[in-house]
Amino acid sequence: MDFELTASMMCADYGNLEREVKALEEGGIDSFHIDIMDGRYVPNFAMSLNDMRYIAKTAKGPVDVHLMIEHPNNRIGLFLENLRPGDTIYIHPEAEYHPSTTLQFIINAGLIPGIAINPGTSVETVMEMLRIVKKVLVMSVNPGNAGQMYLPYVGKKITRLLAMKEDMDFEIYWDGACSAEKILEYAPKGVKGFVLGTTLLFGKDRPYGETLQAIRELRF
Repeated sequence: MDFELTASMMCADYGNLEREVKALEEGGIDSFHIDIMDGRYVPNFAMSLNDMRYIAKTAKGPVDVHLMIEHPNNRIGLFLENLRPGDTIYIHPEAEYHPSTTLQFIINAGLIPGIAINPGTSVETVMEMLRIVKKVLVMSVNPGNAGQMYLPYVGKKITRLLAMKEDMDFEIYWDGACSAEKILEYAPKGVKGFVLGTTLLFGKDRPYGETLQAIRELRF
């Protein structure tokens, strides 16, 4: 079964970031997920613009930038100029007065536009955005910290989005508390990719390649 695996780099070893990127690529990771937090939209600070620049420069594969910041349109140029065609930027629609304007900047730069949907954000409030974006990042936990518990009502939201994705031409990605059980359940239903953090990938006493191979060989 074909699904994508992306590494949540806020969970990586910052003291050996180049080694982490290379080890993940050698292990077969599909992309690198970079969480940018401003301490306002979410109650935490995570990766910086310089972290993003370094990973984007070092990695051979694509980068997915998740902007958990207020009014991303005010600073979107800082991110656009440091990414490449094929990279993705996710914004939270409720963090911006006119999210479609920010998404248009991303599209004009040749990048892949995406939105991230919080557990408390309903599908109805982002319906118009679904016809603009190519990726929808569904948060199964409240954003801001790694290692949180899965919120079970998110599954019904994913079911609704799966019914719309062909007509509206977007793919669905899972972010937060991603376990093997969730991949086994939702990859066959049509979820395209999964962001891997401390639940499955980081902090384990085994090489990344072994972990990623084991995930891809899950029995569906």
